[in-house]
Formats: sequence, structure tokens, C-alpha cells
Amino acid sequence: MTRIIDLKSDTVTQPTREMREAMANAVVGDDFYHEDATVKELEELAAAKLGKEAAILVSSGTMGNLVSLLTHMRRGEVLIIEADAHIYRSECASLAGLAGVMPKRVRGIRGILNAIDVEAAVMPDGLENPVVTLLSVENTHNAAGGTCYTAADMRALRQVADKHGLAIHVDGARIFNASVSLGVDASVLAKDADSLTFCLSKGLSCPWGSLIVGTNDFIKRCRKNRQMVGGGMRQAGMMAAAGLVGLRTMVDRLAEDHANARVLAEGLSAVGMEVEMPAVQTNIVFFEVPATMMPAQRFTEEMWRLGVRFNPPRGRRIRMVTHYGITRDDIEYTIDAARGVTE
Repeated sequence: MTRIIDLKSDTVTQPTREMREAMANAVVGDDFYHEDATVKELEELAAAKLGKEAAILVSSGTMGNLVSLLTHMRRGEVLIIEADAHIYRSECASLAGLAGVMPKRVRGIRGILNAIDVEAAVMPDGLENPVVTLLSVENTHNAAGGTCYTAADMRALRQVADKHGLAIHVDGARIFNASVSLGVDASVLAKDADSLTFCLSKGLSCPWGSLIVGTNDFIKRCRKNRQMVGGGMRQAGMMAAAGLVGLRTMVDRLAEDHANARVLAEGLSAVGMEVEMPAVQTNIVFFEVPATMMPAQRFTEEMWRLGVRFNPPRGRRIRMVTHYGITRDDIEYTIDAARGVTE
């Protein structure tokens, strides 16, 4: 049987045994009526972890971002966002199609927005201009390679936001990766955000779910918008139980994924791949197959044949993601396979 090493995403993780046991034994109730004790416990823990007043459980990060936009903004208003942000690129245009807001894209440096550039993007008051109400940042930035906003970055953006009356929403799908990489508590990175979403189903290895955190009033309004997009949940405590395990046991473990990603990036570079090493800050590795080496599609097909799985290339660019269940031996196997395919 061919060995399978799945590097497509950290969404392919399997729940831990402790998660499975917690799910089987969870105390549940109808969350629509706010009667699920396990969901309540998870929401309270999530809010405390991020230093916010309240939280709400949603089915996914995409849903969490949409609910947050619906709660922050009115139709026709402008969202300032990094040019390749997940909300813009990978959420099926829900910001326009469902929230009815217009993105103002700003190019960051490895996905990280500069406060000066953000301020330049704020449109002046005028009868012909739409109203800019929200700034969204993505921490870590997926398409840039898992790069991190620091607390200093967030403070600078907060100053601009306050000057122009903007709220800040953080797409923090991998906020705990940023926290571990930077060596600061996640609440420090969330301090200057009005709202933040984070995923349970990526590095924390849960089978489902994300949370939105913010003020009590904001989360109360999110509940209405969650309902509008079909999010009234029943015995969701079975899933929330896994989330409690993830938040309590899987955060510090992310450092292992980061170390594996660094070894992978260095190994691929040694094989001859074009890797932007400064962008390898967490668990995502982007690289390009040199045109003089071989077509990226052929490289992908040969690696899949050897059991190393990742998404199809975009041009010559390929992404690999380390996560729970990927060992250092798996990384060495991947590097050896890449060497063998390209020699």
C-alpha cells in the first residue's frame, strides 16, 4: 500500500482520541434556545482566550467572516482588505453577493498591510463616495504563506482606524499559529480588533467549527445574522466538546507544525525549488517549480504517485501545509520524494 502524506491543508486533520471521547460524552441541548451547556462553555472559553467579552459558535471560518461583515456593515459600504485576503479570494464573493459591500483592495508586504497604505485607501467624505466602515486583516495570511501580523502592526492599524472611524475585523482562522510563532498570547494579537474569527478545524484538529469573538452587543447582533444565513443549531455540543479539547490541548503543539514547515522549506530549497524563506513563519510553505526544472503539473502528478498529496499548482506555484498527524519522518520522505522526482 502506498504511503499517504496529505499536505493539502491543515483542514485534513483527524480529531484526537480525547476529542472523540469528549464528543461521545458531551452534554447537549438546543443551542437555538441557548440551552446547550457545552456550547456555552466553549463560547466562554473562546472569549476568555482572545480577551473579549463574548463569543458565538459558527460552522466555519467563512460563515464567521460573513456574519461579522453583516453585523459590522450596511449594504453599499466599503471594506478595506488586503489584495489577496481569504475573504476576497476564497469565500465565493459572499462579501458582495450576500453582504452587499464593496472591497477596497490594498497590496500588503507578504500579506501584511501597512498603516500608511491603509490610510491612503480611506475615501474622503463626499456625495459621490461610498462610506468606508471596516478594515479587515488576515492573521495568519494564508495566500502569503502563513505570515503574521504582530501586536505592533495591529496597534498602528488601530490608530488609523480610530482616526477615520473604522472598525477592525480579524480573519484569525489561524490566529493561534500567529500566537505561537510570535511567542505572544493570542489575546495580545486580538486586543486592537473589534471582532475576530478563528477556526477550530485547522491546526487545532477539530472536525468542525469556528468562533466569532467581540463585545456582548456585537455578538448579540451576530446571533441574528447567524440565524439569517441558516445558522440556528441544535445539539451542537457534540462538536463544541471537540473544540474545548482543541483549545485546551492543541495550541502549544502548533510549534511542531512550524518546525516541520521550516525543515520542509529548507529541504525543498536544497532540491532546487524557489522558496521565499522569510514568508515561512508558521505551517504553510509556498514554492515554485523552476521552469528549467520541469512543469509544475508533472511534478505534482509524480509526487501524488509517490503518495505525497497537495493541491494542483497555480502556474508554477505550489502550497504544502504541515499539521497534526504529519511527522518529521513524513517531511523527510517528502523531501526525498521531491529529490527523486526532479533528478
